[in-house]
Amino acid sequence: MTHIARAKASSCVLAAALLVGITAPAVSAHSAPASAAREAHARIPFTQAKVTALDDGSYTVEWKAPGTHRVAVKAGGRTVATGGSTGKVTVRGLPAADRQWFDLVPERGGSLHLADRLIALEGTVNFRDAGGYRTTDGHWVKMGEIYRSDALDKLTTADLAKLRRLSVRTVYDLRTESERAAAPDRVPAGGTHVVADVLAGSPTFTAMPTTPEEGVAMMVEGEKFMVSGDTAKAAYRTVFGGIADDSAHSVVFHCTAGKDRTGWANAALLTALGVPRSTVMRDYLASNDYRAEANAAALASMPAAQAAVYKPLLDVRAEYLNSGFAEVGEEFGSFGAYEKKALGLDAKDVRALKRDLLVG
Repeated sequence: MTHIARAKASSCVLAAALLVGITAPAVSAHSAPASAAREAHARIPFTQAKVTALDDGSYTVEWKAPGTHRVAVKAGGRTVATGGSTGKVTVRGLPAADRQWFDLVPERGGSLHLADRLIALEGTVNFRDAGGYRTTDGHWVKMGEIYRSDALDKLTTADLAKLRRLSVRTVYDLRTESERAAAPDRVPAGGTHVVADVLAGSPTFTAMPTTPEEGVAMMVEGEKFMVSGDTAKAAYRTVFGGIADDSAHSVVFHCTAGKDRTGWANAALLTALGVPRSTVMRDYLASNDYRAEANAAALASMPAAQAAVYKPLLDVRAEYLNSGFAEVGEEFGSFGAYEKKALGLDAKDVRALKRDLLVG
């Protein structure tokens, strides 16, 4: 096969696997453990907190807690480090675990239960916790409840066992029928698979762009459809209905690359929970980091001119997400109206969602 032929084949694979359904050729917070349950409703003094897993098996834990004099960092119930109102520590020598959790415990106020956001799996590159962010009013989004991911068809037996141990019960598949047929999901034993096809009614992704500018325009129009398209509204209503049902947790929603359809789902969730737009944007753009190696390999397989056309389709960019929020304003008037008319969440539902998924 010639280089050009390989590039053409690669473009077809990308169209099916990464370009949101085209059919043409480290931190987090969870509710505190039982030992600290009495502080669950106390004010959480942390304004920033993050856990990052390092390649050598160690972890860095960082935080800011203005007005706090002492913070204990615990792992497995044992204090592994201490610090003051601002701190960054490296923790080594912890026993192997599916996911290493840390408790940040201040001398007064609520504690945080933290882990690295990425869930390391052999068959995905963008499976991560949807939570771990601070809201504008000082609450924190729980970790270990809602996950976002790229395609699940390549999950290994070990991956599936790990997800089962992490209590993943419900999988929401945002992909098109052709994507699902080409790469069926693998779901943990006992889990429920729910189809929520976002782009089934979209006219946007029916032809390949021929210039980078056309690629950007395609992504912008696709983002708008995710907000106001009829099938998109129905799909996300299904997902949010499942998120609101805490008996179905833990929940994962995913598409193929875990960045566009999945990106809007998580942006909408975080916004509904009161996370500031700057944080929502940072979470959205993080797919560029998690997918960097896979995207670079895909682009390297093409001639430079073709790679330039494809790059906007593989990226997440601020203008894409901003176009979604702009569409909310134009079509619904406010995000609250979008929640009610598109997601099926009234004010009572949103309050219940916050009670379920926020701490502090």
